Amino acid sequence: MKKYQYLILCLFLFIANYTFAQFTLDGEFRPRTEYRHGFGSPIAEDTDAGFGVATRARLNFGYNTENYKFYLSLQDVLTWGENRQLLPADANNSFAVFEAWGELNLGKGFTTKIGRQTIDYDDQRILGSVGWAQQARNHDAALLKYKKDNFLLDVGLAFNQDKANLSGFSSVGTEYSTTGFFSYKTMQYLYAKQSWDTFSGSLLVLNNGFQEYEDDATTPDGTSSLVTIGTHLAYKKGKLGVSSNLFLQTGKRQGEIDVKGAYLASLDLNYKTSNKVTLGAGFELISGNDADAGETGAFFPLYGTNHKFNGFMDYFYVGNHANSVGLLDVHISANFKLNDTSSLMIKALNFSGEQELASGDKSLGTELDLVFSKKFKGYGLAVGYSQMFANDGMYELKGTTKDASAGSQNWAWAMLTIKPKFLNTTK
Repeated sequence: MKKYQYLILCLFLFIANYTFAQFTLDGEFRPRTEYRHGFGSPIAEDTDAGFGVATRARLNFGYNTENYKFYLSLQDVLTWGENRQLLPADANNSFAVFEAWGELNLGKGFTTKIGRQTIDYDDQRILGSVGWAQQARNHDAALLKYKKDNFLLDVGLAFNQDKANLSGFSSVGTEYSTTGFFSYKTMQYLYAKQSWDTFSGSLLVLNNGFQEYEDDATTPDGTSSLVTIGTHLAYKKGKLGVSSNLFLQTGKRQGEIDVKGAYLASLDLNYKTSNKVTLGAGFELISGNDADAGETGAFFPLYGTNHKFNGFMDYFYVGNHANSVGLLDVHISANFKLNDTSSLMIKALNFSGEQELASGDKSLGTELDLVFSKKFKGYGLAVGYSQMFANDGMYELKGTTKDASAGSQNWAWAMLTIKPKFLNTTK
C-alpha cells in the first residue's frame, strides 16, 4: 500500500506546482447495498439471503497537450467490514491501477493509445468496460486509431504473460497461467464504424488466443484461437430507434474445443410515445451447444457488459452459462421520465433455451426488472428490484429442483454515485 500512498502524494504535489497546465483531477465514490435471494441462480429453501455493502472509490488524473494525452485511474473496491479494526494492511488487496495509458497524436487523423485502458464499442455487447461491476473491466493493450469525419477505424493488440522474462533463461518463458472468464494470452482486433444522418454500421473482427497445456497440465503447449466477427447496426429517426447485433464465432475455445456454427442475433426497437414515455421491444437469440464431444456450437459474448443484457439478475453469461443450451430472450420495456431529475424503467424478459434440456424442455422462466433513478445536485441515486419467475426448465438448467428452492427468487439494490470534479485547468 505504501507505494500507492506515495504515488497519490506525488500527484497532488505535482498538481499544486503546475496548476497552470492542462490537468484534470476527478474522482468517484459509489457505495452499493445489495439484497440477494436468488441472484444468478435459484436459492435453496433453507439458505439465508445475501446482504452487504461494497464501495468503489476512484481517483482519476489526466493531462492533455497538443501532442499527447496521459491518464491514470486509481481504484479500490471496499466491502464494508472486510478489515478488522486497526488492521495494518488491506485484507483483500483490492487497491489497483485501474487505468494507466498514454495517447499520442500521430497527425492526419491517426493516434495511438497504449497501456491499461477500458475498451467500449457500440452497445458493449462484445467489448465493454462492465461499469456496473464494482471492479469493472480493463485491458492491457496497444491501439492504433484513425478518425476522419464520420468514419473511425481502430486496430488493437494485446499480449499477456505471468511476468516479464527478457533473458530467455527462465522456464517461465511467456506463459500465461491465468484462466477463467475467457482470460486471453493474446488479442488482435479490428473495429470500423461509419455513421450517417440516421444510420450507423460497424464491423468487429476479434481474435483471442488462449494458453494451452500438455497432458501434464503444467507445460505450455501453444495457444488456441477463437475468432468473433460481426456487426452492430443502428437506425434512429424521429421517435423511432432500431438496433441489431449479428455475430459469429469460430476456431477453438479454451481447452482446444472446436467452435462451429456459434452465433448471436438480436433486434431491438424503441419508440418515444411522448416526452415522458419510451417503449421498447426486442429479442436476442444466442446459440447453444448442439455439437459432438470435443466440439461446441455455443456462442459466448466474451468481454461485453453482459449485466446489461438478458436480465439484471445475471442468470446468463455473467461468469456462467458457457457451453450450455444457449438462450432466446424476448423482452418488452417502458421508460418513464417522471420529471427533469427522475425516471423509472420497467422491463419484462421471457427466457427459453435455444437448445432443449435433457428433459426436452426449453422454457426457463420470466424476469421482471424495475429501476428508479434520481439526480440531485452533485450526485445521483438509483434503486432497483428484480423478480425471477422460474419454470421447471430453469431449475433443471441450474442443477436443482423447484421443491428444493425457495418459493421467491428476488434481488434488490440501492446505489449512490458521487463524481467530484476536484480540478480542471483545460477550460
